Amino acid sequence: MSKVYFVRQENYNQSEIDEAVRKSFAYFGGINRFISCGDKVLLKVNLVSGHDISRRVTTDPSIVRSVARQVLDAGAVPFISDSPGIDNFHRAAEKAGFIRVADELGIECRELTDPIDLPVSDDAEYKKIRVSKYVLEADKIINLPKLKTHGQMYLTMGVKNLFGCIPGRLKAGWHYNVGLNREKFAGLLLDIYNGIKPTFTILDAVIGMHGDGPTSGEPYEFGYIVSCIDALKMDMWLCKMMGAELEDYPLYMAAKKRNYPQCELNPNDLDGDITPDKIFPNVKLPKTRTMRLLPRIPFIERLMTSRPVHIPELCIGCGRCAAVCAAGALKHENRHLHFDYGKCIRCYCCHEMCPVKAIEFKESRLVKLVNFITR
Repeated sequence: MSKVYFVRQENYNQSEIDEAVRKSFAYFGGINRFISCGDKVLLKVNLVSGHDISRRVTTDPSIVRSVARQVLDAGAVPFISDSPGIDNFHRAAEKAGFIRVADELGIECRELTDPIDLPVSDDAEYKKIRVSKYVLEADKIINLPKLKTHGQMYLTMGVKNLFGCIPGRLKAGWHYNVGLNREKFAGLLLDIYNGIKPTFTILDAVIGMHGDGPTSGEPYEFGYIVSCIDALKMDMWLCKMMGAELEDYPLYMAAKKRNYPQCELNPNDLDGDITPDKIFPNVKLPKTRTMRLLPRIPFIERLMTSRPVHIPELCIGCGRCAAVCAAGALKHENRHLHFDYGKCIRCYCCHEMCPVKAIEFKESRLVKLVNFITR
């Protein structure tokens, strides 16, 4: 069943969230269709890094709490998990409110560690992908992403959320190897998605993020909880609803190259409190996309892609940006950053991990000129 189901939800009131989550499961046949008594159920949240809940960077704890309760009621054993890129897991999970949920319900909040090989399909582009053993040991996986823009991948939703199943610093290696070519990175995300096969996805789109996501953007009130079995189909529809061109979305381009049927959007895909012509107004999309009509050559890619730049007056000197840089393109000295743009792969991990928005994007002059001419 490839339907994408929308429940209108404008706040994080717990009783309302509980009802919205219950309706989401019920639409697809009820939670017992997916979860059996005794199952170990991984709740894959979005915990990219440690931020106060009001920043809307991470999955809201009210949704995690509601899903966990329903899994417990089904007689299964849920545990909350993710793997931040650089932050201490426990501190980040505490800031996001996940530790409190785990303590309330008497369940575990566990970091995704101990990488092992992910079984992939014969047609996978990447044959050697290592994810946390806890992902493969789980009987079921419920995917709980956050709706946000994303500097590198344009948008982050259901499919991108599963990149967090790769433990900690192993993510940096993937960024270095394929990060500059966004379609190849999107291909990696598809291979992870196909290998993990989440049982069910519930997207926190009540208050998401637009602008310079996934951590430095602004909250945006989308006002929905979105559920599905096929997260790729959901991601394609939400890209369209955010007013983006599908051809600017690397995940769409990678899926189209593989002739995935999810690229064809049929109005019958949608149900619930929404219509297929819905467009969220005034969504600020990232300025980091390249011009898709130019040849895919690394030099051209760098020339056409926005650069990360430092804002010294905001910097607190934590050094997280340099520590996370997989390309070794960044040096941090006395609250001043020195970028080697020849090495920079435009993965924007430095921007993503900055806790105080001291790194922003600078659009290239060539892109500005092309955009001006083509208006």
